[in-house]
Amino acid sequence: MSYPFLRAGLALAALALATQANANPPATPIKVTVRQANGKYELLRGGQPYFVKGAGGSQYPERIVAYGGNSIRTWGTGDAPNVLAEANKNHLTVMLGLDVARERHGFDYNDAAAVAAQLQKIKGEVLKYKDDPAVLLWGIGNELNLDYTNPKVWDAVNDIARMIHEIDPNHPTSTVLAGVGKKEVEYIKARCPAVDILSINTYAGLATLPQQVRDTGWTGPYLVTEWGPTGHWEGPQTPWKASVEETSSQKAAVYKSRYETSIEKDRAHCLGSYVFLWGQKQERTPTWYGLFTEDGQETEVMDVIQYLWTGHYPQNRAPHISVLTLDGKAATAGVYLKPGQPYPIQAAVADPEKDPLTYQWELLPESTDLKQGGDRESRPTPLAGALPAGATGQTTLTAPSQPGAYRLFIYAHDGHGNVATGNVPFLVQN
Repeated sequence: MSYPFLRAGLALAALALATQANANPPATPIKVTVRQANGKYELLRGGQPYFVKGAGGSQYPERIVAYGGNSIRTWGTGDAPNVLAEANKNHLTVMLGLDVARERHGFDYNDAAAVAAQLQKIKGEVLKYKDDPAVLLWGIGNELNLDYTNPKVWDAVNDIARMIHEIDPNHPTSTVLAGVGKKEVEYIKARCPAVDILSINTYAGLATLPQQVRDTGWTGPYLVTEWGPTGHWEGPQTPWKASVEETSSQKAAVYKSRYETSIEKDRAHCLGSYVFLWGQKQERTPTWYGLFTEDGQETEVMDVIQYLWTGHYPQNRAPHISVLTLDGKAATAGVYLKPGQPYPIQAAVADPEKDPLTYQWELLPESTDLKQGGDRESRPTPLAGALPAGATGQTTLTAPSQPGAYRLFIYAHDGHGNVATGNVPFLVQN
């Protein structure tokens, strides 16, 4: 081919590439920084202050923005293309999690080759997503301090953070702790200078978190990356070691009080939070941590979240459950039943708008697939025939004929996508 024809071909190819580039322009990152001024830290996105009102979980992103939220947290990049696309569509940001192997799952941080391979894998993930405008910051690992012994994990975290700063000048780095303790904070201060923000998962401890952070010696910025109801490891237990779950109305009260006394009161150091869980999961029970039921209905907790994010409650609010007893006893009393015998149930549920309520009862064996750190658990199979059809708030349970531990659940629906939930663990014995 002669050079004129070659030049013409190259020009046509360049024109085609330019046309394609204009049709699909490259993603442009929005720079995010942490600013310290007058003893106060704040996050800046595109040069503007950005206080995180976030949701841990990526289900129903349109509801996050509708209720006054602005960000999503993930725990890995497995669904990152969809999450980032939905975030951009809904004008949300993403704390993009980078899944770092945990010692409690068998990873050995003395294995230099495995650690190096992990670093390269994560580098590929950062390169893939760093220029997406929805990215807010990087979450390096989740609860790496849970059941660990080898502090070399923090060296690996710092290597990841340093690598991110080398290839991505636009986003801060963070690592997420289960709770906050002085030992881990000392490790992070000494071994992780490339980590910009400390992130903390906490539940009942949220009420005193600002003081806890100060007591560890951390003086920098932090995020609360999981917060919610009282954890199953923190609250009361029955004599047979079944954790007692708060009702949806009890949860609403503690979500509100803990947020207002910690996250709102510590804006000098706290950059915001991600409420847990924006979705539904089985963890001890199907209702413990999810802000939604399995079919997407919302409890009174969501009314509180909207109030905390916007200063206003929704027009139609969820039902309120004030009493739930089995055989005249609350869940904390330790309920013992005899096989095959009938026992009275009482649930006092009221709807703020006086919407008519429909009741759904479910009887489950107590879960035995119990994990740690939010690892996946299987849902128990419901038992049929223990309650009469069409049961309302006052009805009768026929105890299972097989001795063992069980849990009775109530769902009171208002017909507008809202629900009140609660459960009572009980033990059947001869």
